[in-house]
Amino acid sequence: MENQDIGLKVPNILLPRKGVDLTKWAVVACDQYTSQPDYWESLKTLVSGCPSTLNVIFPEVYLEDGDGQERIERINAAMESYLQEGVLEEQGPGFVLLDRKTGHVASRKGLVVALDLEKYDYKVGSQSLIRATEGTIEDRLPPRVKIRKNAKIELPHIMVLIDDPERTVIEPLFEKELEPVYDLELNSGGGHLKGWRVDSETDIAAVYNSLAKLSDQSVFDAKYGVSGKGVLLFAMGDGNHSLATAKNIWEDVKSKADDPAAIMDHPARYALVELMNVHDEGLEFEPIHRVIFKIDVEDLLAKLESFFEAEGSQVTLESFESLDAAQKRIADLGESDQEHRIAFVSSNGFGLIRLGNPKRNLEVGNLQAFIDVYVKDKDSIVDYIHGDDVVVDLGSKPGNIGFFLPTIGKSALFKTVVLDGALPRKTFSMGEADEKRYYLEARRIQ
Repeated sequence: MENQDIGLKVPNILLPRKGVDLTKWAVVACDQYTSQPDYWESLKTLVSGCPSTLNVIFPEVYLEDGDGQERIERINAAMESYLQEGVLEEQGPGFVLLDRKTGHVASRKGLVVALDLEKYDYKVGSQSLIRATEGTIEDRLPPRVKIRKNAKIELPHIMVLIDDPERTVIEPLFEKELEPVYDLELNSGGGHLKGWRVDSETDIAAVYNSLAKLSDQSVFDAKYGVSGKGVLLFAMGDGNHSLATAKNIWEDVKSKADDPAAIMDHPARYALVELMNVHDEGLEFEPIHRVIFKIDVEDLLAKLESFFEAEGSQVTLESFESLDAAQKRIADLGESDQEHRIAFVSSNGFGLIRLGNPKRNLEVGNLQAFIDVYVKDKDSIVDYIHGDDVVVDLGSKPGNIGFFLPTIGKSALFKTVVLDGALPRKTFSMGEADEKRYYLEARRIQ
């Protein structure tokens, strides 16, 4: 069953043949532990001499090592070898349903599918069916394009979200009698992963039909209280730059085609991803805070007031002796659609920004809009930080300021992207590093 209108493709997934040690085969996403080469060296030792996705990915910790071209050639050779020697076997058309247990959550459900890159546009202002949730940094794409350009297969660490509060797409599949395809302990503290084959016409049709209902324009308009907006069915969670890379490769393939009609069946038109319901209890969003270095705190706060007042917002600044006191104040104020609250720390102590009549849907959107303007043409440095303690430590040093951002509500993500467009970069993180997707499934793209 095919329905290109909803951007979904039933892929022919490749999985390791029986006998391959899946604990050594599956490794974490290449963009994790980028400041910890020891993690990747330990992994290299663990999988030595065994088939492993480590041999067919480019860990970003090594991007600046100067041996990029040689590494890419080794990756392409390993892909060819795994295909020729039958290490990877085609499973036939179907999805893979999966359940991941991590050190942080007992269950996180997903569905491995292919998405149509014709329905994806990461550009600012996009109204495409598949859309970026955060700003895409195009300078980050060329190295990724070089890696994927001659690759025979793709292995996804891309995680794409759907807004399915009634749990109509993924969750019903767990009530079915499905054939198990893997059950393994992930290496390096990644938790446990189980997968099942979804290949019956009935089950595939149920997925299509449920997604089609979510993509109905009238349903979409009513859900988000909008009109005249393009339907957003698939929102990027993790791996937007990888999907943007796949999009660039597909556009290049298309532009060089002798037969524009025939090329539309090329496998590079699609990308393998893990689909997740944003309402899944096992999916957690972590806030990413901001610290600005090398600034005059008083000048920054004065400019902040002027910036937002010029937009028609009201700004109130309050002082506190501790972060706990500032956070208690936020709690005591209660939730409000009419005011944003952002705690901060500097060498002068702790404070709270109260922003009345905010122009953007999220606190991070307002703050980042100001930061981008303020640091332009300055020597100031902005860093993106996990954890309150680190923000306190760095933000309290002279010449610095740290801002504590609230966790983005999962239910607010889609509406915010629909109303405001892609969020500022580093708005949220989907879990911790060891919860990121492990490479396991593959698909031919040439």
